[in-house]
Amino acid sequence: MKSARLRNMVSSGLLILATMVASSPITTPQSSQKEATPGVGDTTKLAQPVPARRRTSQGIATARLPYKPGEAPAFWSVATAETIMERYPDYRQAYWKDWTYVQGYMFHGFEILYRATGDRRYLEYIKRYIDSFIDEKGNFLGDKLTNLDNLMTGSSVVALYEYTGDERYKTAATFFRRALDTYPRSDGQFWHGNKSPNMWIDGIFMGQMFVLRYGKSIGDKDSCFHEVVRQITVFARHCRKMNSGLYYHAWTEQPEKTAWADPKTGLSPEVWSEGLGWYALILVETLAVLPADHPGRSEVESIYRELADELRRTQDPGSGGWYMIVDKGDQPENWIDPSGSAMFVYSIKRGIELGLLDRKTYTPVVERGYRSLFEFVRINDRGLVDVHGGGDGITIKKDFETYVRVPKILNAKEAVGGFLWAAALMEREALENDKGK
Repeated sequence: MKSARLRNMVSSGLLILATMVASSPITTPQSSQKEATPGVGDTTKLAQPVPARRRTSQGIATARLPYKPGEAPAFWSVATAETIMERYPDYRQAYWKDWTYVQGYMFHGFEILYRATGDRRYLEYIKRYIDSFIDEKGNFLGDKLTNLDNLMTGSSVVALYEYTGDERYKTAATFFRRALDTYPRSDGQFWHGNKSPNMWIDGIFMGQMFVLRYGKSIGDKDSCFHEVVRQITVFARHCRKMNSGLYYHAWTEQPEKTAWADPKTGLSPEVWSEGLGWYALILVETLAVLPADHPGRSEVESIYRELADELRRTQDPGSGGWYMIVDKGDQPENWIDPSGSAMFVYSIKRGIELGLLDRKTYTPVVERGYRSLFEFVRINDRGLVDVHGGGDGITIKKDFETYVRVPKILNAKEAVGGFLWAAALMEREALENDKGK
């Protein structure tokens, strides 16, 4: 795409990017964990009935913002978060389920913005959603925790306990934690859903984002950190692609009953970008929290560094993005995936900040990767951020052809969430500097 509009958008993105230097990792100050945050303490409207879902990615028809097509906003992360809030005043209505992983995924980006800006709109948006599912006694009223997707947004429940000190959130989070005590496993790894022994890469992210945060902020730290390391490393031993640092999406104990599984190995085919992205995210978020002397840390660091090296090697030299099937960029049907690319940008940038990756080697990778996203992101005629070119809810496919032929839709939820994570992290220092102006 060569239009003047896109050039302007890319130039703005590069201007912001050029001002970025590494900043401290995202941490919650200990002093804030027991203090109520002003403006988010109202618990008078809890656990309201869920309205009919819209089942669309586009939100309410009246959604509008003052951003102009062809003009880059001052901060893409802010414009994206404002778009989500404008499109979905009630975030329960956004997707096919009122409680699932997508909300927690988006909320992590909102948290980065809240911490960088101090703007309580972001925290209040999270709280309004969570309070629809937790009553005054801390009972969780959402879907049963029968799959790891439903566990993911539990990390936002823990977040609210950190920010407000409200015991309701601790009670609800502990309910989530106990649900894992009897959750089924194979070789120590949780099944993605509790009906069949299939272990998915995105399940590592969905489950362990919650477990990691619970251990850090509520309790049972040793057990939780051990669990996170076990989930990451058992998956790596099963799903590594030969001797590379890349990973297949899943494995199963019942290949004869599983359409996507190799009949001999039980492995799924191909290294799918978005699936690998979930793993890239949980690896770096784990290393941001896991103590330096934890016995499993060195193995997790090794897995992360090897993956980062493979991402550097497989990055498309032309666009700067990553292909839908990461290691088959030479195949003509393959295409650059904005969802996986955004996840990789975040993970590598975060790894540089944490001192896990060499800054000189990996900063150009991050810059090219971030720049690639502006081929897909633009302001529409209602002033809203649109993310083009992503696949939605893709899941595991049986072969390369099925993966690369998935339809691309406007504002695929994972692509929007990935862009929010990447932009919020890339713009964080500029947002912090802008806060006092």
